[in-house]
Amino acid sequence: MSNYLVTGAAGFIGAAVARNLINQGNKVVTVDNLTTGFREAIPDGVQFIKGDCQDPEIITSLQPFKFDAILHIAGQSSGEISYDDPLYDLQTNTQSTLLLLKLALETDCRKLIYASTMSVYGDHPNEPITEEASTFPKSLYGVGKIASEHYSRIYQQYGIETTSLRLFTVYGPGQNMENLRQGMVSIYLEQALKNKHIIVKGSPDRYRDFVYIDDVVNAFLAALAKPQISHNVYNVATGVRTTVEELIAVVQKILPFEVSVEYSGSTPGDQFGIYGNCSKIKKELNWYPEVNLDIGIGKMVDWVLK
Repeated sequence: MSNYLVTGAAGFIGAAVARNLINQGNKVVTVDNLTTGFREAIPDGVQFIKGDCQDPEIITSLQPFKFDAILHIAGQSSGEISYDDPLYDLQTNTQSTLLLLKLALETDCRKLIYASTMSVYGDHPNEPITEEASTFPKSLYGVGKIASEHYSRIYQQYGIETTSLRLFTVYGPGQNMENLRQGMVSIYLEQALKNKHIIVKGSPDRYRDFVYIDDVVNAFLAALAKPQISHNVYNVATGVRTTVEELIAVVQKILPFEVSVEYSGSTPGDQFGIYGNCSKIKKELNWYPEVNLDIGIGKMVDWVLK
């Protein structure tokens, strides 16, 4: 049995990771401010501390726990929303990482896994992107995330094993359906269910790499199990390029009623298209995506309708 800090366990990804660790018989503590997450989403057995991960007093209060590893998943997770309050975005995504690295150093916690994002890349040619590609974020959110990756890399020299998982477009049961400014699949699905009409801000030709939540959880577990000699960055992606138009076609096919679509406007800081090369994580962590988009959307629709 190990003792883990999983930040953001009231949120979509954090809750799924924490639940899996609890089911394996581990102890889990979470810090979450419930800004976008829900108290009822925190899995049974997780010790909940309400607060901000960028609050030095909250992080200092964690010192007695002596964690075996920290999985930092909390944070503002929308490129669009990062423009509303850039300072808050910086604090929640970057200052929080620095404080947690400092906590790990002071308490002899030897491992930190950071939930980074595909947004660090910015726009690239229409080909699967590798971890060696240049990073030129288009959003304030992406800037804060790449900064946290670099802070993690520097702290590796102090003996903390650090890993950054660049998550591509995550979807699945448990996603926040009320937040219509974050999560492409949840936004379109919620509009379809509520209005039988989807408004798309941007071109139907934009494309993404959609990764199912169970596969994302397995990536965190694989990173947790693997010793890291140096700071490593991994794409958590499927390698499959899916356009917005193709995604909506899957949603329309699975839903038991007709859904109309309207294309209008754009989103600040939005990447036109990106999909990932996942050969590195396959080779080094033995991680493979297992759920394709049709099956994943079907599972998500079943969850929402229930």
